[in-house]
Amino acid sequence: MRFGIPLLCGSWFDSPASISRGESTGRPRDDRQKDLLRSALDQIIDLGHPLARLAGEIDWGFLDGRFSSVCERGPGQPRLPTRLVASLFILNHTHNLSDEVLCARWIENPYYQYFCGELSFCHELPFDRSSLTRWRQRLGEEQLLALIQESLSVAHKMGAIESKDLERVAVDTTVQPKAIAHPTDARLNHRALEKLVALAKRSGVSLRQSCLRVAKRAAIMIGRYTHAHPFRRARKALKLLRTRLGGVIRDIRRKIDGNPELEARFAPLLDLAVKVRLQDHRPRGPKDYSLHAPEVECIGKGKARAPYEFGCKVSVATPVTRPKGG
Repeated sequence: MRFGIPLLCGSWFDSPASISRGESTGRPRDDRQKDLLRSALDQIIDLGHPLARLAGEIDWGFLDGRFSSVCERGPGQPRLPTRLVASLFILNHTHNLSDEVLCARWIENPYYQYFCGELSFCHELPFDRSSLTRWRQRLGEEQLLALIQESLSVAHKMGAIESKDLERVAVDTTVQPKAIAHPTDARLNHRALEKLVALAKRSGVSLRQSCLRVAKRAAIMIGRYTHAHPFRRARKALKLLRTRLGGVIRDIRRKIDGNPELEARFAPLLDLAVKVRLQDHRPRGPKDYSLHAPEVECIGKGKARAPYEFGCKVSVATPVTRPKGG
């Protein structure tokens, strides 16, 4: 391996015993060092390049302290270095790149590698593309707020924005659409049944009957009846689907009763399944529109092309005056 002693952003050493056992210490790994057989990046690039200057201005220790809270002790390999993850997210949003394009450019761009904390030029990725997705799922409001705070601090320090530019801001809202299927009652009930049966199978919980075949048939017939307009038959098929889902929910609760580990494992999905089963077409109060993204809401913004959108409401703030840095 080309990596060795870490000295970049609050790095740590892990004991050889814990590494050999495959245990994660709950702290990001950062074991990079200069390769004696390769030229150092700071000797082959222009240190006056914007990315090189930006790398020297960012307080990586501040970001490391905020990002370390998402690292938990457990089995597996230690997490990626904090500076590498934070800098990849900054490059991703600065240049509006997808994860695939970012990884391809990272290999061929020495300035990207220097910004990410590499000491020698790398000819292959030190991480997998899927690591970005997993890190993005772990990050919460605290970590994203830290990135915003540090970006504003660096912009103010380098003169790209002044204090007077932040005195007045324009705030607007929009909808960030989610990639979910159209949330019909039949689809949600059928999907909840499938997820419960699959989780029971993985957890070793034997059900009295899974009802998958009957539920699939009922979901298909609901779509046909709704299209052909015999709505009484559609409501009857939906009632059958909800009855089968309720039977599976009660069966799982009986089988896991008294087992704290299984109860904790099934609790989130069971709560969602109960909400989906009881909610109506036009309920009073909040409604669940997706099982894998419960935060999705139905938002109407008055658009002619899209009267209703399924996603999350996003607020955007921008200075009223044009800052020096754009």
